[in-house]
Amino acid sequence: MSRDFKSVEDYLAAQPEEAQRVLERVRSAIRKAVPRAEESISYKIPTYKVQGERLLYFAGWKKHYSLYPATKTMLEAFKSDLGSVEVVKSTLQFSLAEPVPVKLIERIAKFRANEISESKKG
Repeated sequence: MSRDFKSVEDYLAAQPEEAQRVLERVRSAIRKAVPRAEESISYKIPTYKVQGERLLYFAGWKKHYSLYPATKTMLEAFKSDLGSVEVVKSTLQFSLAEPVPVKLIERIAKFRANEISESKKG
């Protein structure tokens, strides 16, 4: 998928129908957890920023969807919650075939927002 999307709506509309539903749930979880996050497209995928810093990106793929970045501290904090989630470098890969772990994604988004706040203080 090499299109340049103007909005998250454009990005979602370009996804297969089944993936659209999943990705909309991911989007809703992030927006609910961090309502002040700015939503945009960056690197051709949906992006959320807080205080000018990247909070999370997400992207749909053929068999999974990904959340980025998975920081070392975040991976350590959620180690026991990730279960079947595949971790590849700084990416969490969730299967499209499994239910969306909305509460986990909300907690991850809040954790990332706190990481950003703490780094701004320091």
